[in-house]
This record gives sequence, C-alpha cells and structure tokens, in this order.
Amino acid sequence: MRRQALASASVASVGYDATTETLEVEFRNGNVYQYLGVAKRLYWALMSAPSAGAFLNREIRDSHEFVRVR
Repeated sequence: MRRQALASASVASVGYDATTETLEVEFRNGNVYQYLGVAKRLYWALMSAPSAGAFLNREIRDSHEFVRVR
C-alpha cells in the first residue's frame, strides 16, 4: 500500500485503501499496523488533524481491529 509521509512526532506515514477500508500506519519507531474497517471520512479527518498521533489514539486505535504488519 502506498503511504503518504506526515509531519508528526509519532506517525511517519499513512496509507488508505478505500475498497477494503484498510488504514495502514507506519510509526516513527518502524512498526506498521493496518486498522480494519476504517471509514474514508476517518482517514480524511486523520490526514487533516492537528495531531495525527492524538487523533489515531482517540478515534481509531481502540475502536478498530488491527494487524501488525511489521
């Protein structure tokens, strides 16, 4: 999945597949997670949030299944 770099202290890059509603997040520590069932509106909100890390923790992390990719 192609990811876009972010200017964030904790999130290095984010990608999204609208077909499968999969959000892929690469953290600055090198870990990569895929969050499942993420609506497109949440992806756009994440990309425009003042703090991507805070938004991810508040809106996505605990409410969506995830898989560690790396």
